[in-house]
Amino acid sequence: TANFSEQVVESFPSDIPTGIYYGWACVGNGDVHKMVLSIGWNPFYKNIKKSVETHIIHTFKEDFYGEILSIVITGYIRPEKNFDSLDALISAIQEDIEEAKRQLDLPEHLKLKEDNFFHLPEGKIVNNH
Repeated sequence: TANFSEQVVESFPSDIPTGIYYGWACVGNGDVHKMVLSIGWNPFYKNIKKSVETHIIHTFKEDFYGEILSIVITGYIRPEKNFDSLDALISAIQEDIEEAKRQLDLPEHLKLKEDNFFHLPEGKIVNNH
């Protein structure tokens, strides 16, 4: 799981609904992987700021802290919600991951994995991030 900095989160469109999304993610100049993205209100900031967490559906051999994370959001799974137990949360996360995998295997989503957005020249900065 990777969290975006507060500066990056503030650059997201302010009217984007909270909830669970899916799409593609790339760390540094590595491979492009399926991902699930959570956009939610952050209780640490008394729910006045949003947090954005990316769960990349891939097992990395080492930590990628400090690397550039590029994402493309391709779809929406469900709204943000509270859970009665940790087990219910874990179950929902697993269902979200399975739904993301199914959706991202569809041709209209699969083609975005190859988008030039993920293959920028070394050192190129996009949108000042």
